[in-house]
Amino acid sequence: MHFAFFRAFEQLDTMFGITFRKKTEEERWLRKALDGDNTATEWLYRRHVRYLSALCSRYITDDEDIKDVLQESFIKIFTSLNSFTYRGEGSLKAWMARITLNETIKFVRRKNRLALSYIEDADMDIADSGSIETEDIPTETLYQFIRELPEGYRTVFNLYVIDNKSHKEIASLLGIKENTSASQLHKAKAMLVQKIKQYRTINSN
Repeated sequence: MHFAFFRAFEQLDTMFGITFRKKTEEERWLRKALDGDNTATEWLYRRHVRYLSALCSRYITDDEDIKDVLQESFIKIFTSLNSFTYRGEGSLKAWMARITLNETIKFVRRKNRLALSYIEDADMDIADSGSIETEDIPTETLYQFIRELPEGYRTVFNLYVIDNKSHKEIASLLGIKENTSASQLHKAKAMLVQKIKQYRTINSN
């Protein structure tokens, strides 16, 4: 009986390309959340809040501001949940991250916190800014160096290097010119090179 049942599924798969798969734990909780289950909503929140908080903190340094943006992001996530289409493991996380990134950039622009910084090239070792070797730098140290960058440098650097946005996309998101985005990235890299050199000098003794 059971053998015939599963053979029928195999035949459907062969004939029509239908794939029957077991739902993941996250997908099951997602279905429950869509049905209005508050426990499921809480489960999804706890599963992703740390990652999304880290995403916010790459762009925003004030803890209270991070909490505010995170709250707005989750409100938008859960009110838009019925528009999300599950496409396998990681798809919900990526969708949540896109919403949170958009809310973060909106906050940066709305509060006029994007102070695009122009530091004289003479003050930087620009020649070394093309490639940044970081293998010997602890992750937390490197993360702190990025957070210490001026607002404009940090925002463009994160968007380009970590979130894989093009200069065209960054220009659109921030309301700036593409060459301004490229300039900010160049200077951000130069500043990071200086910080890394100083770190190595201090820790080589």
